[in-house]
Amino acid sequence: MNEIIGIIMATIICWLNFVFIDTWMGLPEKPGVKGAEVIGRAVKRRGGSLAGGFFQGNIVCSPDASAGTLLASVGSYAIGIPEGGLIAATLVYFGNRLCADPGYAGTTGALSITVIIYLTSLVGMKPEFYIVGMVLAIVTIQGLAHPSASLLLGKLAQKMGRHTKLT
Repeated sequence: MNEIIGIIMATIICWLNFVFIDTWMGLPEKPGVKGAEVIGRAVKRRGGSLAGGFFQGNIVCSPDASAGTLLASVGSYAIGIPEGGLIAATLVYFGNRLCADPGYAGTTGALSITVIIYLTSLVGMKPEFYIVGMVLAIVTIQGLAHPSASLLLGKLAQKMGRHTKLT
């Protein structure tokens, strides 16, 4: 498979995987760990969505589906499919517990992308496409414009019934 096409497809898949899992698991509803509320409120002060800010804050402060997706991609590349992804899921699970994170978004993201990597490897997608794709997906949420990305995340959270009730 052409590398550019593979990376573009992997970026879209990774973005959907981690954003939908993190939203479904409630990251936009409230800060799950220390620091996430500070980030969420700072994003809101700069014109963003509080729900999207909480989503972004939870990502920064704890291994959620973005970290799980990236680590499982790296594990699959380094160790193989599915072993690398399963080892990454285990490490993310322990990381969540160390952060006192009550959720399982990171572990779910690692497990789901491991299955996705396996299935798409049957059509020529390589784990390294997912490493680059996940970095690009994270950049769209955390690296370009926090307020704009938070507005998109807030709208998605609202559609999924996971928007924050906090003010």
